[in-house]
Amino acid sequence: PPFLPGGAMAATTSCRRVALGGLAVGGGAAARWRRLLLPDGCVLRLAPARCSCGVSWVCRQLPFSRQGTAGPKMELSSGKLARFADGSAVVQLGDTAVMVTAVSKTKPSASQFMPLVVDYRQKAAAAGRIPTNYLRRELGSTDKEILTSRVIDRSIRPLFPVGYFYDTQILCNLLAVDGVNDPDVLAINGASAALALSDIPWNGPIGAVRVGLVDGEAIINPTRKQMTSSALNLVVAGAPQNQVVMLEATAENILQQDFCHAIKVGVKHTQQIIQGIQQLVKERGVVKRTVQKLFVAPEEIVECAKKLAFNKIYAVFTDSSYDKISRDEAINKIRLETEEQLKEKFPEAEPYEIMESFNVVSKDIFRNLVLNEYRRCDGRDLTALRDIKCEVNMFKMLHGSALFQRGQTQVVLCTVTFDSIESSVKSDLISTAVSGIKDKNFMLHYEFPPYATNEIGKVTGLNRRELGHGALAERALKPIIPQDFPFTIRVTSEVLESNGSSSMASACGGSLALMDAGVPVSSAVAGVAIGLITKCSQEKGDIEDYRLLTDILGIEDYYGDMDFKMAGTNKGITALQVDLKLPGIPIKIVMEAIQQATAAKREILQIMNQTLAKPRPNRKESGPVVETIHVPLSKRLRFVGPGAYNLKKLQAQTGVTVSQLDEETYSVFAPTPSAMNEAREFIQEICKDDQEVNLEFGAVYTATITEIRDSGVMIKLYPNMTPVLLHNSQLDQRKIKHPSALGLEVGQEIQVKYFGRDPTDGRMRLSRKILQSPATTVLKTLSDKNSIVLGGTVPQSSTSSQ
Repeated sequence: PPFLPGGAMAATTSCRRVALGGLAVGGGAAARWRRLLLPDGCVLRLAPARCSCGVSWVCRQLPFSRQGTAGPKMELSSGKLARFADGSAVVQLGDTAVMVTAVSKTKPSASQFMPLVVDYRQKAAAAGRIPTNYLRRELGSTDKEILTSRVIDRSIRPLFPVGYFYDTQILCNLLAVDGVNDPDVLAINGASAALALSDIPWNGPIGAVRVGLVDGEAIINPTRKQMTSSALNLVVAGAPQNQVVMLEATAENILQQDFCHAIKVGVKHTQQIIQGIQQLVKERGVVKRTVQKLFVAPEEIVECAKKLAFNKIYAVFTDSSYDKISRDEAINKIRLETEEQLKEKFPEAEPYEIMESFNVVSKDIFRNLVLNEYRRCDGRDLTALRDIKCEVNMFKMLHGSALFQRGQTQVVLCTVTFDSIESSVKSDLISTAVSGIKDKNFMLHYEFPPYATNEIGKVTGLNRRELGHGALAERALKPIIPQDFPFTIRVTSEVLESNGSSSMASACGGSLALMDAGVPVSSAVAGVAIGLITKCSQEKGDIEDYRLLTDILGIEDYYGDMDFKMAGTNKGITALQVDLKLPGIPIKIVMEAIQQATAAKREILQIMNQTLAKPRPNRKESGPVVETIHVPLSKRLRFVGPGAYNLKKLQAQTGVTVSQLDEETYSVFAPTPSAMNEAREFIQEICKDDQEVNLEFGAVYTATITEIRDSGVMIKLYPNMTPVLLHNSQLDQRKIKHPSALGLEVGQEIQVKYFGRDPTDGRMRLSRKILQSPATTVLKTLSDKNSIVLGGTVPQSSTSSQ
């Protein structure tokens, strides 16, 4: 409009934009969407308009604050960038901006599942950096990118229509990073906006916020600085009507009531983002495409499959004598028989319709047993745990090890390995610029070989699932690791059998292995998975009835609606991850799941404490050793050697690594005590003739000439001292070109005056010339004392006499 003041002209772009605010505790929700707050304080009402290119635009905003103070506004825009994509959106908070695109094919995929791919990519240019690899360009995905992609996937996948088997790709690209606001939550909101504004069938939108907890106060979308002092890092993805879609949390062992409060606050503030996206969709008049086909089982075939296989399937699911393998074999046998009969009766049906019909019948029988008869396929009560067995110190040569077995089909072998601080994980420059994390001296690596589920597969590098499960277990254990531990800790968790939540078993086994290794953890950690079976109304789709299951089996996860994983100590919660297959669940169910998981967690901890209740007082004899060495600046060159020759030789001969802590202190890491003994001998050998005392400034000492050179004489002040050069200019008041002019010889004793050390290179400053002028001098005699001390003890002052 022509009457816009100059300060508002920037908003008149060919894009559809909405600024979302009030996303903090205390943020005002009373502000109205149909207002544009201008810099000069006036309020202007806007209606949808069109620019010259024909693209509609609108601008709205709400106040945004953190802890009651004015803060940046979250801004969503669409229609300007990537217009060939089915949907695109740019989300900006402060000076951090993320562009998300959504594209879905119109022809169905051959896959029998939802082929959704989410890729979150960090761009070096967005952080103002250049990649440090050889090619100086972005290469493979980093762990941070993969984990963020998984969070986005888990947030949006449940809202796709059932049977929508069309290749869909979500790409998230960082446009700019200010180092203050984390872009991962922006990417979730961008994916929601891109899908909602596209014609792709999707039952959104959703909204996502990060919740921090600083001094007991919940903060929405905290800055990176605030996160450094936050006891909670919670990402909440919410759906309309205060529904929860996804939760991801890391906590510093916070109390259950504080954790539940943070979830409620986060869900509340996601509703404002959802309303903003809904308003954009409404004003744009988005019409979803009509898909060729949704891959669902025909009711006629389902009814026939039910008549043929109901009794057989029911008999298998109600027989608790079956284990995982035998149950799967029995169901597969019934499947093959039923599918053959269905193919004969429905010869024109597609293979997928036959298979899916049997799956629908099996799923309904399994779920109805839980809902109506309160029966689980292994005979347990809804809140009962499987049998748990623990064992530690599996192999003596390992620094720490544990075996955690849950039931007959869940075994996790965890090992702990110590190494030097130099072995910590170094973050790439982009991750450091975005998140501020530099080094990580605790890591947990999760391995899931194919034999764990009686399968054959190619053993390759890390996949996304292994990375995600390992990251969850690592987050569960990290809060109990002491900050000043002198080693880098690597926990490996190898799943030997799997029929349930192996990530939570990894947390339990990892906790036992750390205590077995003698790591002074603050408390033990246990984790458990909670499942959900729901009954929804056919008209509105609301949940009419539900059952929560403790310590779910793999089949309960497969046929269920939720995988709720929570880990923590007896006191509080350290990690949480919630995956849903429903488009949202009420907060009430989440609160009940937390309560049920807390009770199960305490029961597991009691069982674990029977095996090992507290960390071992000492680390194993076969473990590594760390000592410190004090090296004065004047002797650093001799200790390190030219080009670090001595340190390299020490590492090659003994396997010991040396790292510098400060100007005069070095840390020596030895993989075994015997290696440390060899390192001591090596260091004593290279420093055996390196004795030093604290010399008194201005004192006169007796020196012995050890060598005659053209430039001066090499002298020693005491027997074990490394010879130093006394230059010709300091030998005599007269100017000489060679020491022989003064008749000096090797072995001759001369008097020199000490003037301290050169501040740049630590060399002694001595002079014989100054003594030729009349002055009162005091002759000093020196005693021997080591200057390089193992154990970090600083040398004391030496005695001297006149």
